[in-house]
This record gives sequence, structure tokens and C-alpha cells, in this order.
Amino acid sequence: MGRNDSIVVEAQMLIHKPVAQVFEAFVNPKITTKFWFTKSSGRLEPGKKVRWDWEMFGVGDDLTVKEFEENRRIVVEWNNNPTIVEWRFEPRKDGAALVKISNKGFGDEVLPLVVDAKGGYTMVLAGLKAWLEHGIELNLVRDQFPDGCPS
Repeated sequence: MGRNDSIVVEAQMLIHKPVAQVFEAFVNPKITTKFWFTKSSGRLEPGKKVRWDWEMFGVGDDLTVKEFEENRRIVVEWNNNPTIVEWRFEPRKDGAALVKISNKGFGDEVLPLVVDAKGGYTMVLAGLKAWLEHGIELNLVRDQFPDGCPS
């Protein structure tokens, strides 16, 4: 399966918290587990390989941090489905942060992966917004498939 970098999935959300706090929410698994995965082998850091698990579904993946600009940008490459994900963090004048996520490098059988990525990252951003702005753990990822991950 060849990788196609011309197809890019994008999602974004304005989070009414400072960029540094929003950035830390993606870097620090103690926070990220409140709105995305359930287990991590460690913090995201430049050049580091990290394991993320969704224990409720019995799935996980390794990712490698390819680029890391504190409070500005993170680029990772997934292992199982080798796509590239970039998070960009843009400060706003009112103290909020605009988070933009782009995902590229899908293979030839792209459509189901694109749809899943768009929906998944939008849900992650909604969970992040609820957690950081209101302290509410929505369990969006956990509750999306209460009977387990579809095959």
C-alpha cells in the first residue's frame, strides 16, 4: 500500500485556555487520558517513541515524535498505520488557543481511514475542550463503541 500525502484530514477547535496549558494536555499523558487514550508509556518529547493504548478496546499503537516545538507544534508518525499527524497551537488575543490537527499519508484504500480520522480527531478536540474549560470528562472515545472496537 503506497502512502499518499496529497490527502489531508483536518480538524480544529478553539479552546478557551492558554496555549501552554492546551499544549501540555497533549504532551502529558496524565491529562491526555482524561479525553483520549487510557494508557501511555510516557510524555511526548522530541525524538521519543511512545506507546498509547485504548484499554477498553484492547488496541494500541506506537508513535514517534518527529518534530516538537514547545507550545507551537507537534508532529508524530503512527507505527501500525504509518500516517503523519501534526498538531498546531495558535494563541489568540483573548488568551484562548486554536488547536489545528492535520493527518496525512493515507494509503491507497483511503476513504474509510479518512472518515475515521476526521471524526476521531474532532471528538478528541471536543473532549479536550470539555476537560480543560469545564473540568468535565465526557468519555467520548470510551463511549463511542461501548461493545468494543469494530473490526
